[in-house]
Amino acid sequence: MPLNVLALNCSLKSAGVPSSTQKLLTELMEAFSQYDAHGEILRVVDFNIKPGVAADEGPGDDWPALRKRVLGCDILVMGSPIWLGQPSSVAKRVLERMDAFLEERDDMQRMPTYGKVALAAIVGNEDGAHHVAAELCEALCELGFTIPTGAASYWVGEALGKTNYIDLAKPPREVAEWTPLLAANAAHLAALLKQSNYPGRKGG
Repeated sequence: MPLNVLALNCSLKSAGVPSSTQKLLTELMEAFSQYDAHGEILRVVDFNIKPGVAADEGPGDDWPALRKRVLGCDILVMGSPIWLGQPSSVAKRVLERMDAFLEERDDMQRMPTYGKVALAAIVGNEDGAHHVAAELCEALCELGFTIPTGAASYWVGEALGKTNYIDLAKPPREVAEWTPLLAANAAHLAALLKQSNYPGRKGG
């Protein structure tokens, strides 16, 4: 069963600038291709995502178009660097804009994200990968996405070191083994949910 994957690179760097987050997302997308899951990686900073929590914040807001892509995918990957031990401000902006999903329920109380799988990809040369994964995955779960077992692939370099993930000739063994397994878990779960979504329940 073909699956549509959307990866959001929440790096602070614009398209064309080398990005460690982009590298890990690319490796994850390559792993997904083994399971008939394909899609695209978008650099969020290249879009004008206005602050707010509405589905559309007015003229010049690029979120409505990006939102359609989010709702059109089966698997959403949130990629973020670690900044001050936290997700990037770009990742937080995306989560804030998805807050509108909380009010967009059908007659069975399901958000439009029900049946979609979400996971995280995190890189940095400071502590905080588990904290960033926890923040992203808890928020995505609250917003209606389903998190696969494993939840995130990450790499953390030496604290205050000058080596970034993009500088490595090849992924460390642990990352090289974990990323394909996470892709397998996510693709399996997404296929199951695509065949049989959550039933929800009547409100009232």
